[in-house]
Amino acid sequence: MKKIVFFLFATSFAVAQTNTEVYLFELNNNKGTWSVENGKNISNNPGYDSQPSFYSKNSIIFSSTRNKQTDIAEYNIKKGNIKFINSTPNGGEYSPQRIPKSKDISAVRLDTDGLQRFYKYNYKTGKSSEIITDLKVAYPMWYDKNTTINVVIVGEDLDLIKTELKLKRNTTIQKKVGRSLHHIPDIDFISYINKEKEQWEVTMLNPKNGERKKIIETIGEKEDVCWLPDGTLLMAVGNTIMKFNQKTDKNWSLFHTFPKTKFKNISRILVNSKGTLLALVSD
Repeated sequence: MKKIVFFLFATSFAVAQTNTEVYLFELNNNKGTWSVENGKNISNNPGYDSQPSFYSKNSIIFSSTRNKQTDIAEYNIKKGNIKFINSTPNGGEYSPQRIPKSKDISAVRLDTDGLQRFYKYNYKTGKSSEIITDLKVAYPMWYDKNTTINVVIVGEDLDLIKTELKLKRNTTIQKKVGRSLHHIPDIDFISYINKEKEQWEVTMLNPKNGERKKIIETIGEKEDVCWLPDGTLLMAVGNTIMKFNQKTDKNWSLFHTFPKTKFKNISRILVNSKGTLLALVSD
């Protein structure tokens, strides 16, 4: 039973979203009114393309299928072209992110024999080495260059675990969490999806001292969120994106609606640090 559950957690995004694409839009803020414009399909590839992350102001990295395997792709925003960072014939890479204070990239690697670990990839050569050897990391996030906050497969659940890399110390923060981890702008807190209760919640956490606080309940069982630079939380719901700012709002409201003919089920969403670009994944 554990082997089956592990497989579902590890590869559910690849199995359930066999034909997803990564899109990039321009964001404009006119005196507090946001607009989403000039969208384009930047993956444009049959099969699984997902989990975008801004590598720099000029490029985005994401997981992309080629030759029946999933590798790390980089899209150049100015040139409009794609190159692959690595090639792993016996496995696939997911959740690629730039490592803080480094040009290298981290990713979750799922090997064909079922081994799942968190790796570092040299940006120039694609060569890899393990970062965390004793956890089945599913969805990681870098808090700083020495600390990762990880959604980890533990038995039949996903747990939130803080890893201090230099000390090689893992600390469980909470059990039953979701896949979405993000820095909250301008403060020491991160956000994660709390699934301990029947109604899921977006929770904020200070990894330095363990302080936690509920932000807002999710919309149904949706869990893909991100943050605008002004502290507004965004959540993907079907073909729409909803917004909530805990300083000014009491509940969710509409941020943007996409055409149903092109965007039926938006999943991953991400805004760059300047709030000028929005990346998302859709069937």
